[in-house]
Amino acid sequence: MKLTIDHGQLADTVAFAARALPSRPPAPVLAGLKLTATDGQLSVAGFDYEASAYASAAADVADEGSVLVSGRLLSDITRVLKHDVQLSTDGVRLVVESGATRFTLHTLTLEEYPTLPTTPAASGTVSGKEFAAVVSQVALAAGRDDTLPVLTGVHITADGDTLTLSATDRYRFAVRSLPWERMTTDSPASAEALVPAKQLLDTAKALADDHEITVGLPGEQGTFGLTGERSRTTTRALDGDFPPYKALFPTEFSAQATVKTAALAEAVKRVALVATGNTPVRLAFEPGTVTIEGGTSDDAQAVDRADVDFTGEPLTVAFNPTYLLDGLNAIGADATKFSFTTADKPAVLHSDGAPEEALRYLLMPVRLSG
Repeated sequence: MKLTIDHGQLADTVAFAARALPSRPPAPVLAGLKLTATDGQLSVAGFDYEASAYASAAADVADEGSVLVSGRLLSDITRVLKHDVQLSTDGVRLVVESGATRFTLHTLTLEEYPTLPTTPAASGTVSGKEFAAVVSQVALAAGRDDTLPVLTGVHITADGDTLTLSATDRYRFAVRSLPWERMTTDSPASAEALVPAKQLLDTAKALADDHEITVGLPGEQGTFGLTGERSRTTTRALDGDFPPYKALFPTEFSAQATVKTAALAEAVKRVALVATGNTPVRLAFEPGTVTIEGGTSDDAQAVDRADVDFTGEPLTVAFNPTYLLDGLNAIGADATKFSFTTADKPAVLHSDGAPEEALRYLLMPVRLSG
C-alpha cells in the first residue's frame, strides 16, 4: 500500500473510525484500525463487535492494499501532523511520513480482523444538523446504570413522516420529534429501534455537518445504522421493551408558569451550591414570583427569586437540581413553561409557544417531608 493524503482529511477520517475502538479490546486485533487504499481513496474502519465506524477520504493512491495498525496510536499521530501525509507499507510495518516527520508502526494480523457488519437497509433520511440537535436534547435523560440496559438507550420510532426520539432514567423523560423523509420502497410506515445513548450521541455529533444522513432501522440482524456523506456507523440495538410514555404526559393542568430560562437556571445554580448530595431545591410558585430555596435548617441555606408569569393556585414543588438544569439547558429557549397537575406529580417542561415537535421534558418531583 502506498498513498498520499491531506493531513487534515486523514486526521478526521481516522478520528471518526477510532470512535468504534473498544477501551478494553476482547481480542488484540480489535485495538486496530483497518486501512484500505483503493480507487483513489483511503478508507478507515474500526469494530468492537457491538459497533462499527467507517470513513473515507480522497487520496492519491500509488499502490492499493490494506493494513491493520494500532488505532489509538495512529489517531494520536495523525492529530499532530501538519503537512501532506505519505502512507506506505514496508513488510510488517506501516510508514507514516509528513514533512520532516516519520513514524514506523508495527502492523497487526489483518487476516484475524473480523468482517464488519452489513449496514442495514436505508429506512429514511434526515438533516444531520437537526438530528444531532435532537439527539443531544433527548440523550441526556437516558440512564447510566448498565444493570438496566433498556434505560441506557434512546428509543427511536418512525411513524410516517415523523421520527420521534425518547429517553428516560425513571426520574425524567425527554421526548422530541422531527420530520424525516421515509424511503417509500424498502421501509415500513412504522418501525422502531432502541439504540445505546452514548454511541448515538457520539455518532450524531460527528455527522452534524452532513447535509443529509441516512437512517437504517434494525432488520433481522438487529443493527442500527447511520450513513453520512463519507462515513457510516452501525450499532447493535438493545433488546427489551422501552417503557411506554404517552400516558405519562398529562394533557390537562391545574397550574402553569412561564419563566425566563436563563434567569431561572442561574438562580437554581446559586441555590444548588448548598443542596449537597441528593438534596432537592424547592420552587414556590405564585403570581409574579418563583422563590427558589435550598439547604436545610441544620445546614447551609440559600434563597433566590425570579420573575414568573403564573396562573393557578400557588404551589411548592421540589426537584433534583441537576435534572432540572439539564432540562432547562436542553430546552434551550428564552422562556420555559412549566405545566403542573399537582405538586407531587410529574411536571412537563417545554419552550414557551413551542411547536408540537419541540422537546417535552417530564420531570419527577422529589417528595417533601411533612
